[in-house]
Amino acid sequence: MKRNPAALFFVAAIVAAMLFVGFHAARRAGTGGPDALDPTGKVAPDFTLQSLEGKDVTLSAYRGQAVLLNFWATWCGPCKIEMPWFVELQKEYGPQGLQIVGVAMDDASKDEIQKFVKEMRVNYTILLGKEAVGQQYGGVDVLPTTFFIDRDGKIVSREFGLQSRSLFVDNIKKALSQGRSVQAQK
Repeated sequence: MKRNPAALFFVAAIVAAMLFVGFHAARRAGTGGPDALDPTGKVAPDFTLQSLEGKDVTLSAYRGQAVLLNFWATWCGPCKIEMPWFVELQKEYGPQGLQIVGVAMDDASKDEIQKFVKEMRVNYTILLGKEAVGQQYGGVDVLPTTFFIDRDGKIVSREFGLQSRSLFVDNIKKALSQGRSVQAQK
């Protein structure tokens, strides 16, 4: 039986394409190896984004504080549930060195986001997100996605979707207890 070289090439190309797509899909799903699985212990990727007040805010400026970094959107139902918790948690843990930073990852205008934030009575920093920043964090395919960053800028935990308030509190306490505080660095 004679094999057609063009057919073999076609089959090989299909198999290669399927492997390529499968590998990248698995990696995006968090199964592509230790780096894709768990960012815990790694320094959080630095970025600069614009705040609703028009100021450039850089993540690394919060070194010495624990950071709850929350990727969210105005249309996201679970985000609306957890935002009042974040308002309370900022009041409760802010004096201990916590800074909550929300990154709006939707296509709403700045004015729409400002209106939404005012209605939700947000008392923490809100930044206008960019896809490139989401990609730095492994792709933010699920909203909300929340990272807990210690005082040295290392990720101590990552949570996808709506989680319990008590889990957020546990992760905040972990982030606050790790690394050096601003006062300790002086």
